[in-house]
Amino acid sequence: MSSTLIGAKALLGHVGGPDPRLLSDMRRLRRRVRDLEAQLARMRQEHDVLAAAAGRRAKSEAHGSGGDVPASPLIRRPAMPGV
Repeated sequence: MSSTLIGAKALLGHVGGPDPRLLSDMRRLRRRVRDLEAQLARMRQEHDVLAAAAGRRAKSEAHGSGGDVPASPLIRRPAMPGV
């Protein structure tokens, strides 16, 4: 094997096995993606509940009943990161 080919492989990380820092970073990023996907699912569910409540409220106001739609149990203050 020529020294140029070995040098090129070393630059790409193919010599000596996988880089532990890269593997650690990949695990961290995958965990972050899972967390963000779970957060997105919760927010979509909350949105659906709120949209349904808003639709019921608009419908009741259009019919003149004037009755309040109970507040959603999912409404809460957002967490403040780092506080």
